[in-house]
Amino acid sequence: MHAPTSAAPDPAKLALAWTHTARFLTTAAQLVHLPVNELPEIAFVGRSNAGKSTAINRLTQQKRLAFASKTPGRTQHINLFALGPKDAPDALFADLPGYGYAAVARGAKLRWQKVMADYLELRRSLSGVVLMVDSRLGFTELDQQLLAFVAPRVGTGEIKLLVLLTKADKLNRRDADAALAAAQTLLGQLATDDADLSMTLFSALSRRGIDDAAQVLHAWAHPPAPPAQHAEDTQDNVTG
Repeated sequence: MHAPTSAAPDPAKLALAWTHTARFLTTAAQLVHLPVNELPEIAFVGRSNAGKSTAINRLTQQKRLAFASKTPGRTQHINLFALGPKDAPDALFADLPGYGYAAVARGAKLRWQKVMADYLELRRSLSGVVLMVDSRLGFTELDQQLLAFVAPRVGTGEIKLLVLLTKADKLNRRDADAALAAAQTLLGQLATDDADLSMTLFSALSRRGIDDAAQVLHAWAHPPAPPAQHAEDTQDNVTG
């Protein structure tokens, strides 16, 4: 009598169990202060009021992992979070400063922009970017500038891109479809044979898109192993 085979784990539950392991690692005001590592790093970016910190907290099922300030634009550092086993983390989340908040002093805004630009362009361990876009507003000029900035690395497949259309619970069905169509058109401009692009409507309140986003991020950090290469059966001919 054969023992019953165990069912395959639910992909969403597996991914959410992984994101739940996120814990604070370090914070840095400049790129040079970030640790050098070989782990895949996934950066979260977006306008200061796009719901970035709230989305990170919902994805990790933690209330205050990412600091969600009542005053948008207050986060001034890059915050790193480690994921996976405590003794052997397998990925990092990077929470980048929000951009575009008018009340921030110009000097601070320029400094943050320089830090973000350096990170997105030069960070060697960066493997994916999660861009938060308020679904009610669509891609603002600053969002489009960020897309254009990362487009070269996305186009070559060096980094992957996931767009979360946040606050989707505020939209009716027609507006939600329109937001998706607009995002699809814009991302189509970045599409190449090597580009890894995805998007989803997302709501921290209704949990819409959380499972999908978690599975995308888990797949980024755990790519399938390449197929084993079998050595060709060769035999030297011996002549005598």
